[in-house]
Amino acid sequence: MNANEQVVGQLERAIRKVAEKFPQREDGCRFTDIHLRISQESGDLTVFDDEDAEITRCVIEQWIDNKEENFYPQVVKILRHTLDKNRSLLEAMSIMKPFSFVLEDNDGESIEEVYLVDDDLVIVSEELMAGLDKDLDDFFAKLMKE
Repeated sequence: MNANEQVVGQLERAIRKVAEKFPQREDGCRFTDIHLRISQESGDLTVFDDEDAEITRCVIEQWIDNKEENFYPQVVKILRHTLDKNRSLLEAMSIMKPFSFVLEDNDGESIEEVYLVDDDLVIVSEELMAGLDKDLDDFFAKLMKE
């Protein structure tokens, strides 16, 4: 599944609507993550805060009745790219950092943390992170032997 201009445009509009709900303010920040709930059947993208209050919604026509098995991994890549492209907008939101954009299925079950917003952290690609768990386990096992 490729992200055509229409899909990216719809995602960017949704991101702007989220940012409008959390305008930059000096009097305080809200503590929440942003939950992106996607329905593979209807193509609905609904965005919620931690209290399940709907922030915005749209329909991504290309995602309607998408039966691909790797639908969500492909969506994660598209979302990461689009969110990273709008990084300055996200960093200006009045949400206490760090906060995450979390992808959920239609039932609200968390699939994956898509994007982390924090002033001091750099997002590491999943290719670089591949095998990190095994490396850490090996490192701790070696420490325990000593």
